[in-house]
Amino acid sequence: QNIHLVAKWLSCLEKKLEQLSEGCHQDFRVFVSAEPAPCPESHIIPQGILENSIKITSEAPTGMHANLHKALDNFSQDTLEMCSQEKEFRSILFALCYFHAVVAERRKFGPQGWNRPYPFSTGDLTISVSVLHNYLQASSKVPYDDLRYLVGEIMYGGHITDDWDRRLCRTYLEEFIKPEMLEGELCLAPGFPLPGNMDYNGYHQYIDDALPPESPYLYGLHPNAEIGFLTQHSERLLRTVLELQPRHSSTGQGALGTREEMVQAILEEMLEKLTDEFNMAELVAKVEERTPYAVVALQECERMNALTAELRRSLTELELGLKGELTMTSDMETLQNSLFLDTVPESWLKRSYPSTASLGSWFADLLARISELEAWTRDFSLPSTLWLGGFFNPQSILTAIMQTTARKNKWPLDKMTLQCDVTKKSREDFASAPREGAYVHGLFMEGARWDVQAGTITDARLQELTPAMPVVFVKAIPGDKQDTRGLYPCPLYKTRQRGPTYVWTLNLKTKENPSKWVLAGVALLLQI
Repeated sequence: QNIHLVAKWLSCLEKKLEQLSEGCHQDFRVFVSAEPAPCPESHIIPQGILENSIKITSEAPTGMHANLHKALDNFSQDTLEMCSQEKEFRSILFALCYFHAVVAERRKFGPQGWNRPYPFSTGDLTISVSVLHNYLQASSKVPYDDLRYLVGEIMYGGHITDDWDRRLCRTYLEEFIKPEMLEGELCLAPGFPLPGNMDYNGYHQYIDDALPPESPYLYGLHPNAEIGFLTQHSERLLRTVLELQPRHSSTGQGALGTREEMVQAILEEMLEKLTDEFNMAELVAKVEERTPYAVVALQECERMNALTAELRRSLTELELGLKGELTMTSDMETLQNSLFLDTVPESWLKRSYPSTASLGSWFADLLARISELEAWTRDFSLPSTLWLGGFFNPQSILTAIMQTTARKNKWPLDKMTLQCDVTKKSREDFASAPREGAYVHGLFMEGARWDVQAGTITDARLQELTPAMPVVFVKAIPGDKQDTRGLYPCPLYKTRQRGPTYVWTLNLKTKENPSKWVLAGVALLLQI
């Protein structure tokens, strides 16, 4: 809907209600229903309406128990009896209810649940069940592939815009809707077998009796996923509390001093530690051959210059403002607030790279990136191990690996793919770069861990949310030489926000079915 038209209509409604409130029938009532606003700009209900109304909210159910009951509530005993293939229909209907509850409730785990939040609704479930009924009535055999496709790619998949989320949705259906479900061999979650043929009340009773207590296991996730999302909730809450602090009072007597003094100290320290910009003319002259690696190094230096120039400009300007030599502008005040609240200013993030770090960690990380670039541009030879997370554009260096190998072997670039072998060593163990490809360090795994001895993905240890990976040897090979058996295609992201920070797909060895790691939301991260 057009938000401006709604806002206009609401102000008309407010006036109408004021006029009607005088001399109307004592039982006259107006009912208005609204969905939660997606952003603060959509908070447009006039204050007059809000103050005079009794507000009732309908909270969505939380937890698998409530969600599964609610999914089943969309049907009745009559639904269960309407199909001639009764046993098949009831089993798949219950599996679809569980699938619906899982995909709706998985949102609470943030990016490890879904890369993006989706508006799955009960309509998706009821239409899927209608499709199931029609298919079973028309065919004596259960068309498992067709059902999975219609539900996963159209009914629910129609909402999904991210390829990794599409894979997750598809994997759930491959696990829940398959021939084994009619042989009593299917578990929807650990300790929760798909029930046999029951009546409607029997299914509700079965949920109460058999569904294990709420835990990430019900979604195929590791218990660490809960720790992660609860930690992020707490951090958000504390940040909000911090932002509510009075701005102009002293932050407490004694060592801390005033707000301005704190900001001044941070600002001076940053300006002191910030190194000079890279001399691009000198660096370009130093490059003997513009190899794909040298091009990446120069591009990274240019982007770093743009960022450090903005830091120096804005910090120097604020310093003059605090001394009273310049009039304080809104930009300077925003920067001052960011420094005080230990958050990265918006104008810096625009020229920066995705990051979820506080300002202190972000600045230390920035200095580490600069020293890494300084070391690389001394003679432009590839470092013994590359810190992939230290790049503005990590894709560029991975593409450079493919370009270099393609040129050397005269292979077509569009037919190349990257192969990654996880070594058993850390970065200190490497003295020089490999003859082909590159050694890469600084990767972390979320949702599982890497078993160094076995050389495969394995279950995470409790409370180890993002264990570090050993050095990974990345090399380019022709696509048709890649053997994908026993491999989990693992997405690599820049930050824990996942989604738009996607970098590449690395195939990792697994002894278990790759679907286990898909449901567990296993990914590699460049920053934690």
